[in-house]
Amino acid sequence: MTQTRTTRLERGRAALGPALELVHTGRAPTRAVLTAELGVTRATAGAVAAELEALGLIRVDARPTASTGSQGRPSHRLSVAPDGPVVLAAQIHADGFRAALIGLGGRMVATAPGCMTVPADPARIIDAVVEAGAGLLRETGRRCLGAGLAVPSAVAEPEGTALNPLHLSWPAGAPVRTLFTEALAKAGVLGPGGVPVTGMAGNDVNLAALAEHRHGAGRGARHLLCVATGHRGVGGALVLDGRLHSGSSGLALEVGHLTVNPSGLPCHCGSRGCLDVEADPAAFLTAAGRTPGPDSSLLHQATELLRTAYDDPSVREAAELIADRLGLGLAGLVNILNPDRIVLGGLHRELLAADPDRLRAVVADRSLWGRSGSVPILPATLDHNSLVGAAEAAWQPVLDDPLGVLG
Repeated sequence: MTQTRTTRLERGRAALGPALELVHTGRAPTRAVLTAELGVTRATAGAVAAELEALGLIRVDARPTASTGSQGRPSHRLSVAPDGPVVLAAQIHADGFRAALIGLGGRMVATAPGCMTVPADPARIIDAVVEAGAGLLRETGRRCLGAGLAVPSAVAEPEGTALNPLHLSWPAGAPVRTLFTEALAKAGVLGPGGVPVTGMAGNDVNLAALAEHRHGAGRGARHLLCVATGHRGVGGALVLDGRLHSGSSGLALEVGHLTVNPSGLPCHCGSRGCLDVEADPAAFLTAAGRTPGPDSSLLHQATELLRTAYDDPSVREAAELIADRLGLGLAGLVNILNPDRIVLGGLHRELLAADPDRLRAVVADRSLWGRSGSVPILPATLDHNSLVGAAEAAWQPVLDDPLGVLG
């Protein structure tokens, strides 16, 4: 009897992480769905849900309700705990930073933007963004379970170093993960049991893809390709079977350095005509004959121009030029990767909205697998998806073993 009970408890604990991820991503809105998804008995699913609720992570409705038109026994609804713990998420880009507190389900609890000239010493801006996040924790009184940082650079694993922050003045190989963890300790950001939080750090587009796959336009895709403009440059990421593909050392999918115009602009990487300089906000503004102003980011200026002045012939021609270059890059990626969905973010999302047929036609015409029209190209749906992705990285240890983290 004791052995049977122990086995049941072990099985239930092993199901805690998968159960939490199902609620976190919205794939288990009821206990009945949770039971089916986990492949366990109703009693085990009920015990797992109760344990997650006791840990303060989810909420189980006390009274089961039936959906309209449904048959059979009503089921208890499951949702993330509205006042539950959060993680501190941070993003650094060429024009400043943003800090936020993000709960399960990708819910933004509080946010604090900061604009500053990014210094050559990465420790200074990392200290600033962490202090902003620590201020949000003090203001809200929320419990912190982790911290994640998104940076505009490939981040090498396992060292956590930013290898090519081309659009920042940082030195190559800046130890961003170590600096982030040190800043968290200095700011007094504590996790369960009063233990200082260890920071996670990753490439901003990689993290954006993870967020879109779990909470946005990429939900349900098996092989998701994400391509986006940041404040400068172009990045890409691939999610395979629900897991971010980062290569042998975190450096996969540097799509910004695909050549789409052999006689084009010189790129920071040493090549010429890369997507990074041919299809980013600066390239669009230049092609439209606009001189960037100092009052807002290049991404904001390019997006506003596309949204408000698309009828201007110079703006339309610039948009078509950038779409054609982007389409060439996407077509090559489709041939190599064979994704079942493409999600575009940043300025590329706005290009798709302005003229969806043109971009899709270029991809279909130039790619072997795209000609069948079977590769949907969709706009990203999450605001601040890199920030949400940084939170996903911070939540991952909790999703893997809730009881191990919270005890």
